[in-house]
Amino acid sequence: MIPIISTASRLGNVEEYYFSIKLKQIAQMRAEGKNVLNLGIGSPDLPPSEATVDALIASAKRKDTHAYQSYQGIPELRRAFADWYWEYFSVRLNPDKEILPLIGSKEGIMHISMSYLEAGDEVLVPNPGYPTYRSVSLLTGATVKDYDLVEEKNWQADLDALAKQDLSKVKIMWVNYPNMPTGAQVDPAYFKELVAFAKAHKILLVNDNPYTFILNENPMSLLDVPGAMEVALELNSLSKAHNMAGWRVGMLAGAAEYLEPVVRFKSNMDSGMFKPIQEAAVKALQNPPSWYKELNDVYRARRKEVFALLDLLECSYDPHQVGMFVWAKIPNYYPDGYALSDAILEATHVFITPGGIFGSQGNGYVRVSLCADAKVFQEANARISKYKALQPFKVAS
Repeated sequence: MIPIISTASRLGNVEEYYFSIKLKQIAQMRAEGKNVLNLGIGSPDLPPSEATVDALIASAKRKDTHAYQSYQGIPELRRAFADWYWEYFSVRLNPDKEILPLIGSKEGIMHISMSYLEAGDEVLVPNPGYPTYRSVSLLTGATVKDYDLVEEKNWQADLDALAKQDLSKVKIMWVNYPNMPTGAQVDPAYFKELVAFAKAHKILLVNDNPYTFILNENPMSLLDVPGAMEVALELNSLSKAHNMAGWRVGMLAGAAEYLEPVVRFKSNMDSGMFKPIQEAAVKALQNPPSWYKELNDVYRARRKEVFALLDLLECSYDPHQVGMFVWAKIPNYYPDGYALSDAILEATHVFITPGGIFGSQGNGYVRVSLCADAKVFQEANARISKYKALQPFKVAS
């Protein structure tokens, strides 16, 4: 059929999300009877805390919780986020003015971009980096300026080199630490450099911070840097560290003057978050420190299995990286991570993510998610080991 209208021009440079495409392929393979092990996507397979689920059920059974809600979330949730930031990051936030609950932090990326960007503006986007930073920037009509992250610099931007460029049209710089996909953590000194850079060039910094509790002994917030509130926002989420990816609960923190335009845009996009989910999120944010320790014990055991898988594939990796994935450099006999990923999927029905989907700087890498039971990784290792015994996973350069 030929559609009777054309698509909007803003979609011209925006492709379907890679995982959306790959999930269709995996679904087709499974329909053909192939038992595909998906080790690519960071969707937690463990449940939230029991108190969180109990709070959801109790709230949903009440008659007074099913109406439209405030665009800024219930006061209890904003206070819970504020308490959480104070307890774990030593950042004091005003729950009435400096916190905005979101229906997932991915929503926040869109809301921030639509509130501040338009045609003619430029956006600094990390390469490699979360693809949504790029796609949403393009949807606003803004121009993307890549800034390269390289392993030799611990996946940190070369701010001196950036400062020599024409940054007069740049309005937003996306940063993401602990970093996804590389698993790199930074020290406070780098955050201070970022804040100074943003002040010098009048750029709004936005740190996307959903991985700070996963296999990371030193949770940090960009907003802990003196003066950061003048130039920075921070996104956070309950998806990863609280096993609530499908619940869609996130937050944006920052100065009221930066949040107000986002609220204005957001109020035209949704009708508030389901109150039982908000009340359950309050309970999740009150999980004790032992919750994070127990979760990380599980991920630490799984990471050992992933290291074994990567050893089988002759990949190299930093054993001290943090977050929900393992980022690894491919052997030089593969042209890129796509080739390795496709070869493994075809031969063993195990899917791992090619690093190139995160930008050209990721072409020589792959990423493996920790969101599967240890037995799944063991099965993947057995399949790969068996195939390797018959023939090598080698692709001509």
